[in-house]
Amino acid sequence: MLGAAIVGISVSGPLARLSSAAPIAIAAWRLGLTLLVVGLVLTATRAWGAFRTLSRRDLGIAFLAGTMLALHFWTWIASLSLTTIAASVVLVNLHPLVIVTGSALWLRERPSSRQVLGLAIAMLGGVVVALGDTGPGQRAEDALVGDLLAFIGAITVGVYYLVGRDLRQRLALWNYVGLVYSACFVVVVAIALATHVPLWPQPARDLWIFVGIAVGPMLLGHTGFNWSLRYVPAYVVSLAILAEPVGATLLAAVLPGIAERPSAWTLAGGSIILAGLVLGTVVRKPTAGILEE
Repeated sequence: MLGAAIVGISVSGPLARLSSAAPIAIAAWRLGLTLLVVGLVLTATRAWGAFRTLSRRDLGIAFLAGTMLALHFWTWIASLSLTTIAASVVLVNLHPLVIVTGSALWLRERPSSRQVLGLAIAMLGGVVVALGDTGPGQRAEDALVGDLLAFIGAITVGVYYLVGRDLRQRLALWNYVGLVYSACFVVVVAIALATHVPLWPQPARDLWIFVGIAVGPMLLGHTGFNWSLRYVPAYVVSLAILAEPVGATLLAAVLPGIAERPSAWTLAGGSIILAGLVLGTVVRKPTAGILEE
């Protein structure tokens, strides 16, 4: 399941790049199609009753988590049209830095010296990636803006993990994703309406891309990681997530219509980021997961 989940999330960046739709439209369709499946599962398992036990605080947490997830989708998908897929996917996976920092500030969970060192190394790798986009001959003049959007995507998804952590521990998997994805969908549609981005009609080719994004990254990827948390230590799952930049970069290099090879700067910076995150996330004793969705 972990292997399948890695493949699922790895196709997200390349598929989004192939779509001609606006980033917020891609996010809306991704969530809407996913919610159709989640709704069918909740109906088949008769799990709707669990929502009756939710307090106003729980609903507020779910809405805040959904809002952060919506901002993550918006900024990260937008970054894919400005910088390389490799740089975008590597930088958005800096979310453990946000989680560890947030845990220290708000949850009073102090990071270990090893975590601090690992995350400092990861940040250094992010600087290397950004430096590679400041030189001449880049794919886009505003590649740095794309890098910044990807990093904002890392911040927002990190806050999403932190905010939803407590609620996820008290709700079953499908109930949790149904609640948070619904909140996220509402926010995404609101953003689309506010920015006058049309959600319909969409070309048939894009509709198939949306289906692929919903099935791969959302249902197989995110749900697969959450399912795996019941059977393997959380640090194994978090380490598996770090394989996404590798898979996405390889797909971007071979897929027709993209054929994008990462620069030496991106490869070097990405390697430093992955090394730092591995150092900071792999622990000897399994602990409560901070990357649960």
